[in-house]
Parts: sequence; structure tokens; C-alpha cells
Amino acid sequence: MIQRIQSVWLLVAAICVFLTFKLPFYSGTRPGFVPKFVGDTDKLTGTDNLFLILTTFTVGALAVVIIFLFKQRTLQLRLCVLGILLEAVLIFLYYSGTKKFLPGGTYALWAILHSVVVICFFMAARAINKDEKLIKESDRLR
Repeated sequence: MIQRIQSVWLLVAAICVFLTFKLPFYSGTRPGFVPKFVGDTDKLTGTDNLFLILTTFTVGALAVVIIFLFKQRTLQLRLCVLGILLEAVLIFLYYSGTKKFLPGGTYALWAILHSVVVICFFMAARAINKDEKLIKESDRLR
């Protein structure tokens, strides 16, 4: 019963990560891109290259797995920190992917999802730490 709010945070993080498979991070024109109609742009999504696919799936799966480790709060906390680090790597991969576009491209509004994922992991880690302190205090009072 203690494990409630961190599950919500981790579920929101997983949903945001899996949405990045479809929603663009960056829009622009790459060299060799042939538009299908006037004004069409190329988009950078989570399915752009193998590293983005693997890292995106790993972060999303990690968020889901952490939800089910509710009896091992220290492991949950460590995996939340790992999730934040992997999300930082994912943001770096997206940023380096934008270098392949010609100048004049723009970041999509959906790029905010990656910031939301980091915030959700942080809030989940904070709630897990709070639960761990509560358990230690209750054990101390027995």
C-alpha cells in the first residue's frame, strides 16, 4: 500500500517514452530527403536509428519494471537513477541526430516529453526515498 504515487510517476514516464516512437523530436530537411508534397519535412523520432530504438525501449521498459519492484525500494531507487542517466544519454542521441539535418529545422513541441520523463523519474525516486524513510522510522519505533 505504500507504493502508490511512484507507480503513477513511473507509468507517466513510460507512456511519455513510448510516445516518442511516433511523435517527432525535431523537424527539418536532411540531405537527400525528397518531400512527397510541398511543405513536407523529415522528422527525427525514436525509430530513426538503432541506438535510438534500443535506448528508448530500454528507458520505457525500465520504467515499467521499476513499478513491479515495490518490495525492493533500494533497488527501485537505484534503477530510477539509472533511468535518469539513460534518459540523458537518449537526449544526447537525439541532439546528435539533429546535426544530420540541414540548417533551418526546428525542435518539435514533443521534445518536451524527454524533460517530462526526467522529472517523472526524479519525482518517483523522491517518493521511493520518502517511503524508505517512513519504513525505517516505523521499524525504529517498534
